[in-house]
Amino acid sequence: MHNALTRFDISNRVALVTGASSGIGKHLARALAQAGAKVVLIARREASISELATEIQGHALPRDLCAVNDFDTLANDAAEPFGAPTLLINAAGVNLRQQVDAVTEESWNQTLQLNLSVPFFLSRALVNGMGNQGSIINIASLQSTRAFANSLPYGASKGGITQLTRAMAEAWSPRGIRANAIAPGFFPTELTQAVFDDEQKAAANAAQTCMGRNGELDDLVGPTLFLCSDASAYVTGQVLYVDGGFTAK
Repeated sequence: MHNALTRFDISNRVALVTGASSGIGKHLARALAQAGAKVVLIARREASISELATEIQGHALPRDLCAVNDFDTLANDAAEPFGAPTLLINAAGVNLRQQVDAVTEESWNQTLQLNLSVPFFLSRALVNGMGNQGSIINIASLQSTRAFANSLPYGASKGGITQLTRAMAEAWSPRGIRANAIAPGFFPTELTQAVFDDEQKAAANAAQTCMGRNGELDDLVGPTLFLCSDASAYVTGQVLYVDGGFTAK
């Protein structure tokens, strides 16, 4: 029987975090490093991830994920500094917040590519190197199950993420690779800056939760460490809402 606390240990595991230059991705990359993981950072903004890599003794891999056409090569590049990643956080995402009539084929494709296609193709490229103890965490959303204004492509992509997560679990969990998703409520990030800049809207969102407040990025750390570690060894294909009870009301 394992010591209860050692089940949460991710020391020296290799983690790959996309969208690591800001917001949820950056915060979780820092948290994983603090928990002892060796972290590879992917984002478009080279200066931002290079600075974070220096801070956490990780490795920066500047890439525009929408422009990647060979994910096997990207997986090899990610394995170079510390070995093959066994933890993957698919945190890169975009929400262009366009009115329905303003959505173009280009903006639709950009959103679906980064939010839905990249998590699949990157995960598939990494699974062969994960052995039998991989953990993939996708980032879902309140919009995985609810429709919000001016976010139709984003909502479609995040609805897709929940089913992608289940399908990943069905495909890869027999090999020991778990796939789960975290669905954050309202958290202060670059993607939600417009919402938090509107004090009335932010207050209304907080009032919609059972806890009466919006999220803080540290609220995502515990669930992430749980899903990365052996503490969740029998958890796969699930979507964990970290939303203060927003979806409960």
